[in-house]
Amino acid sequence: MVSNKIIAGIRKDYTLKEFDEKHLILNPIEQFKSWFKEAMDAEVMEPNAFTLATTKFNGRPAARIVLLKAIEENGFVFFTNYDSQKGKQINSNPQGAMVFFWPELQRQVRIEGTIIKNSEKDSDDYFLSRPKESQIGAHASPQSEPIKDRKELVDLYLKMEELFKEQPLVRPRHWGGFVLKPDLIEFWQGRASRLHDRFQFILNDEETWEWKRLAP
Repeated sequence: MVSNKIIAGIRKDYTLKEFDEKHLILNPIEQFKSWFKEAMDAEVMEPNAFTLATTKFNGRPAARIVLLKAIEENGFVFFTNYDSQKGKQINSNPQGAMVFFWPELQRQVRIEGTIIKNSEKDSDDYFLSRPKESQIGAHASPQSEPIKDRKELVDLYLKMEELFKEQPLVRPRHWGGFVLKPDLIEFWQGRASRLHDRFQFILNDEETWEWKRLAP
């Protein structure tokens, strides 16, 4: 049994890096790309994994881990089943948030904005680039719906596998991409004594980015 005293005593002093005004790239998407490359170079485990927060129909927040699949000029791209819980929540309320955490670099990035559907072509192109097994899985899984047991899911997969021996594999209409178009991006670098570096970028009415340093 792990006691609350032990949990409360977990702490780490962050001394690996600093992030000062002189380090800022004034386009936050370019700054994100720079940090993302550093995360890849540092061999962070799944650097494209992020927490995606959406809102349920009753206003209650929901969050889960999703994988980033592209960084575009207008935002951050991920793919999912449109009929899943998150897909339905996004359709109802397109406001969402992402959080990336790269502990190996003692860094975090928070992103907020509006989520829109990706283009049909981009969704088709990405779907066809996936392994065949993943393509079949997208057809087979009724994502977020209750199923009786594991066997039901495997049987659905095998059924689709047989079907696509006769038919070409195409993207199902219920599966595709979303783009989170950011209006707020915040970079957090852990520092000693909890005096972390935080810089927040906000998109103004003129569609340009303004930044400020925040207290940790």
